Amino acid sequence: MNSKIKDKNTDGLFEAILSLETMEECYKFFEDLCTVLEIKSLAQRLQVAKMLSEHHVYNDIVNETGASTATISRVNRSLHYGCDGYEIVFNRLKEKKEEQTKNE
Repeated sequence: MNSKIKDKNTDGLFEAILSLETMEECYKFFEDLCTVLEIKSLAQRLQVAKMLSEHHVYNDIVNETGASTATISRVNRSLHYGCDGYEIVFNRLKEKKEEQTKNE
């Protein structure tokens, strides 16, 4: 865990996020919490991470997401040397999709 961000306020933020139950609740909360640009930047970084984890090349990622090569490099560094947060999310989303497919 990254001790640089851990504090009472960040714990409160993450507890608030974990309390959200629907996509609609997420939209409402994040629109109140963040600017449109901040939300778009977070979404872009997640898409960049997904594409990197699928072994896309930088040029394809730039073209599809509009992210700068500097952003792609930062995300790539997090994928390789970070706290495995992206991996946790991608694995859970994959499991959820597989479960939904299985139930259809």
